[in-house]
Amino acid sequence: MNIGQASKQSGVSQRMIRHYEAIGLIPKAPRRESGYRDYDARDLHMLRFIRRARDLGFPIEEIRQLLALWKDRGRSSADVKSVALARAGELRNREAEIRSMRRSLEDLARACHGDDRPDCPILSDLAGDSGDYVELGATVLDKS
Repeated sequence: MNIGQASKQSGVSQRMIRHYEAIGLIPKAPRRESGYRDYDARDLHMLRFIRRARDLGFPIEEIRQLLALWKDRGRSSADVKSVALARAGELRNREAEIRSMRRSLEDLARACHGDDRPDCPILSDLAGDSGDYVELGATVLDKS
């Protein structure tokens, strides 16, 4: 099947399939006489594996590691589990960071009057609010 068909059946865009080939994540597909790439069921299986791993938040290098483990029938499931648990830990940390950012933004938004006045605690916070005059382009900002 050609790249368009492989893309539809795997859920991976044609652009990403080409990228995965270029970085060696998947082998380059053989070419037909017409020059079109030719994918088979094995390639589709690998593309679906990659898509699912990406959906779970694995970065490319970890997907490369998981693919190697998947192909290695002598692997230990403990090796796979450790990769998954490490990714889960990273996601847990990012989740806590995102939750903290959301709370900060909500607090700043609550402190903002949201009216026609120019003073804005959100912008003050982003600017570090030193109370000094700061020139941005042709505008001079004054805390007072």
